[in-house]
Amino acid sequence: MSLDENAEPGALRYGLLKAYRPFPDVSDELLFPDGRVRPVWRPFLEHLSALTPEEITERFARGNQYLNDAGVYFRQYGQDGANEREWPLSHIPVIISQDDWQVIADGLTQRAELLEQVVADLYGDNRLVSNGYLPASLIAQSPEWQRPLVGIKPKSGHFLHFLSFEIGRGPDGTWWVLSDRAQAPSGAGFALENRVATGRVFNEFFARANVHRLAGFFRRFRDHLVELRGESESRVSILTPGPLNDTYFEHAYIARYLGFMLLEGEDLTVENGKLMVRTVAGLRPVSVLWRRLDAAWADPVELNETSHIGTPGLVQAVRSGAVTMINALGTGILETRALLAFLPRISEHLLGEPLKLPNVATWWCGEEGTKAYVKENAEGMMFSPALSTALPFTSSHTDFIGKDFDKFHKGILETWIDSKSDKLVGQEAVTLSTTPAYDNGLLVPRPMSLRVFLARTTNGWEVMSGGFARIGQTEDASAIAMQAGGSAADVWIVGGQKPHKETLLHQTESPFFKSQTGSLPSRAADNLFWLGRYVERAEGAVRLLRAYHARLMETADPEAPLVALTGEYLDKIGMAPVEPVPDGLCDMLQSAVASAAKVRDRFSVDGWLALNDLAQAANGAKRTMRDNADVTRAMGLLLRKITGFSGLVHENMYRFIGWRFLSIGRALERAHRMADLLSVFTDEDAPEGSLELLLEVGDSAMSMSRRYAVSLSHATVLDLLAMDTKNPRAVLYQLTDMKDHIGVLPNATENGHLSELARSVLQVHTLLAIATPETLTPASLADLRDQISYLSVELTDAYIR
Repeated sequence: MSLDENAEPGALRYGLLKAYRPFPDVSDELLFPDGRVRPVWRPFLEHLSALTPEEITERFARGNQYLNDAGVYFRQYGQDGANEREWPLSHIPVIISQDDWQVIADGLTQRAELLEQVVADLYGDNRLVSNGYLPASLIAQSPEWQRPLVGIKPKSGHFLHFLSFEIGRGPDGTWWVLSDRAQAPSGAGFALENRVATGRVFNEFFARANVHRLAGFFRRFRDHLVELRGESESRVSILTPGPLNDTYFEHAYIARYLGFMLLEGEDLTVENGKLMVRTVAGLRPVSVLWRRLDAAWADPVELNETSHIGTPGLVQAVRSGAVTMINALGTGILETRALLAFLPRISEHLLGEPLKLPNVATWWCGEEGTKAYVKENAEGMMFSPALSTALPFTSSHTDFIGKDFDKFHKGILETWIDSKSDKLVGQEAVTLSTTPAYDNGLLVPRPMSLRVFLARTTNGWEVMSGGFARIGQTEDASAIAMQAGGSAADVWIVGGQKPHKETLLHQTESPFFKSQTGSLPSRAADNLFWLGRYVERAEGAVRLLRAYHARLMETADPEAPLVALTGEYLDKIGMAPVEPVPDGLCDMLQSAVASAAKVRDRFSVDGWLALNDLAQAANGAKRTMRDNADVTRAMGLLLRKITGFSGLVHENMYRFIGWRFLSIGRALERAHRMADLLSVFTDEDAPEGSLELLLEVGDSAMSMSRRYAVSLSHATVLDLLAMDTKNPRAVLYQLTDMKDHIGVLPNATENGHLSELARSVLQVHTLLAIATPETLTPASLADLRDQISYLSVELTDAYIR
């Protein structure tokens, strides 16, 4: 029904609604069935209608820019593999009244309690199966059923701590549960980012609207996880499959937001039954692990032996009570599609009451009676594998609706159902409610589902006051998944008193004290170290490429002695001079991006964006180079971007241990490269102009003119670029920097004596410090280069392996 003059006085003043046509026999979040605007939407419509189309476009762009600046993306899978895509925000929020939300919250809280009891029974007494409430085959055949976990009681006393539910509203206005997510629920971090972006789009309205806040939900969940540690020395960590996972951005975002370590399976080890994280300070205990990977991949010893992303012995650590898993291993069984068919009866049995929030009607075809019913009503049902755990309306959801398969004669369809039997479920065909989306200057109805999150806190289950909405791009409800072109929207719960502004910070009258700094996992240290090396290596290559092309532009002769020597050196370091922008440079910058991607939880958003911009600029420059002048200018631009990135990171990064590893990598690479350059270009057979090139590449020409009254010579160049303790381009300056950083790393001294690494860097530093320009021959400089290079091996042995 569309709005008309008799629907509601003044309704047509909402010009954005003039083409709003709700779908027949479908519930709509904006309008009542009689066409009146729901009261909870009216203030927002008043605000939106007061904006011009140009203002709306500008505000939407503001939200998109925030998401882009924050590095929010989703990974889309297609024929060409996985690609990162901009986050598809639907800027119009889904608005729900507090009263309606309370109904949802009550229903989902009851459901969370039910699921806790179900999974506790499945891995405990198993009475639901023995008493006939669940078929044994359904549990035994499920790939999510983890037999090694049978009989293990969680250390915390609970199997479930964080859940999400996919829900939709039916035609009669009733909310249905479409899917239970207990394995490793995702989306909470994206809900936070949607909130920030949408809040910026409608900043004036949001500030005065009674929209319930999200931060308190995360703070209370975080505090509960910290309480579960039991001992103050242990840590709470988040376990991720790694950067290739499609929700890795969220893992890093949540870890940074809550202040927890983000770990991969290789970061962990089990020692004497205890779960430990490998850090640069040695093994440290982890007693609470919020896992974001499927249980089967968590332990290659007792679960999936092909897993390369798990931790051997993790199940044993759980069995010994050394770690609390969030959620417990094996809880993915609760996501089994066919389980929905049995939960209504199980609720009556375990809770003594019906489900407050029903799930979509589901029939398992493994029983003759229900199979007969399914065959009789097949045309109005959706069919999918009984053991499927895929979200509804996603690319991995293999449903089809009986009426859509015209090729199936009724008898053929019945035969097909018989052949599938216990491997099949039929479900009532879902008709999702609609919500407004903005399209070409007007609001239009689009199908939607909501993802709602629950966390166990000290006071029991708490429902996030909001969530994550999936919005269809068209009227087709099967296309609400982002992989199918759908979008994501914020969910506003509105009503009651003006919400208290909550943050993750505690307001307390207790005496102030500084918290201890966190430990740095060895893998993170390795990636930060190599990030520093890759970026510095790229800067050195860019400086040398610029010098090469500038001289080639002057001589127009690639065989000129200095040009030829420089070209040979560039070839040696993988920077083919025949390529205006060498592939080696682009690969090096991509290696830097890859290293940074593995420490997203420890890397600033600005730093991440600047690094990606640098890599994209290098790739873009490859397509626009026409001559040496173009290359010289392009190298100058890249140089400014590199130094801008380095300055941004080193000025803004907190001086934790991670910053020291980044700085060590940068210093080692600069010292190594300069020693190598000096060994080649200060040779007595080096062509004329070699010393000037060294000063240019070392960015020290001005220092030379101010520092020395005598003319340019080998001695002055070696003094300035090798031995000067005040020149940041000098080898000795960087060795001093390395020595200082290594001196404060964990275990830098052992029983009052320097560690092997600290002794080695001191030895290299001393050898150069007592040298003179006259003793620095090409051979001694090459030896110095090799000693500096070996420091990388010693650092790896000491802190990373």
